[in-house]
Amino acid sequence: MPVHAKRAALPGASGLPREPLSGAGDLVSAREVAYPAPHHYRDEVSGQALESVLATRPTEAPLAVKVRLPFCRQACRFCASQCVPSHSSRQAEPYLTRLDREMVLVRRRLPGLPPVSRLHWGGGPPAFLSLEQMSDLFDRLDARFGLSGARERDFSIELDPREADMLTLRHLQALGFNRLNLGIQELDTRVQQAINRIQPRALTEALVDEAGRLGFRELTLSLMLGLPFQTPQGLGDTLEQVIGMAPARIRLYRYRHRPEHNRAQRAIHRDWLPGAATRRRLLAEARGRLDSAGYVHIGLGLYAHRNDRLTQAQINGTLAHGPLGFTQAPATDLLGLGMSATSRIGSLWVRNADTLEAYEDALDASRLPGTRGIYLTPDQRRRRAKLESLLCGRAIDLSALPASPRLERLSAEGLIKLSAGHMALTAEGQWRLPHLLEALAGPLGL
Repeated sequence: MPVHAKRAALPGASGLPREPLSGAGDLVSAREVAYPAPHHYRDEVSGQALESVLATRPTEAPLAVKVRLPFCRQACRFCASQCVPSHSSRQAEPYLTRLDREMVLVRRRLPGLPPVSRLHWGGGPPAFLSLEQMSDLFDRLDARFGLSGARERDFSIELDPREADMLTLRHLQALGFNRLNLGIQELDTRVQQAINRIQPRALTEALVDEAGRLGFRELTLSLMLGLPFQTPQGLGDTLEQVIGMAPARIRLYRYRHRPEHNRAQRAIHRDWLPGAATRRRLLAEARGRLDSAGYVHIGLGLYAHRNDRLTQAQINGTLAHGPLGFTQAPATDLLGLGMSATSRIGSLWVRNADTLEAYEDALDASRLPGTRGIYLTPDQRRRRAKLESLLCGRAIDLSALPASPRLERLSAEGLIKLSAGHMALTAEGQWRLPHLLEALAGPLGL
């Protein structure tokens, strides 16, 4: 398939890459601006707290479910996820048994529940599981919680194209999944060799075509910036090929080199990595090409095409952001299942055990595996609401706050816009959000 066979640049879009503001403009991850952040969590708020809030949830309140499957057959050197290296899907059987036990313990404490209309599988690549294991897990989720069969359901899954094939996609579509997130990272062969992720374009392209034929509603392709030996020209070539596949959404991630925390990254030498100036050029290249192709920056490196539901929600002021990312509907409570999964139920946030041993030990003792958490106070909930408004492009009210020279300075820098007692981020402000949050900590309580 020719690279540009599916999509041409839309008229009126600028084709020239734009240099970001000098200084700290960069890709911003959800983890960098997360609130509450991991350091807010406390050991004394654990699985017992989750049991209590589950028991008092309104029976009609919707609940989203995220399943974390940590097993990975591949050894990608850029990886920063908490994965469990494994070679055979049979090694996942004990984990799947514990997952079912976690579902049973949760369901016993829920007084009632409408059909689950938002489901996500992620963590390591879920396609590590055999098709039979996928079916069994899906059936168990349906038996414990009741999965919606409505057309409007939102069932998404993360896939490594090296682990999936046509049969995998057909099986997932038959189960009920209707959204796919495919990881690409880079198509430049030198970069792929450096990160130990050899993934020919034809492999991903074939899956993209099959997903379209099967009627998957939305397809997201993800790329990573700042990888070893990555150049603006090479990234530009990758972007042209990815844009030619016509995905509904493209997500940009930033590589963070932290070999002291992530063992897999120790195989990457620091002198292979692009410097600060090159990283800014990489971001400018990505922004310019995606703008030209008609994609709109929703936030946190996520781009969606102009006719995408998220883009329309952003325009209409109905865009929301929660633990599962951006959505066109209000974010609901989230139940996280599996090792390292996070749940948000009302004002309670709880994170499951970070190691496979601790996760399994808790469930073997018939305890929910939550180990750390936090109850947000009313002030903290207001702070989070302000942050979500900024992330979603909405203005926040400044009328109850004293005037601050910081706001005027940020406005002069072109990072925020002030009008009629309200403040909103500009397009450039989105790329410097951590800097903004630090500057606004005093006047806004952010």
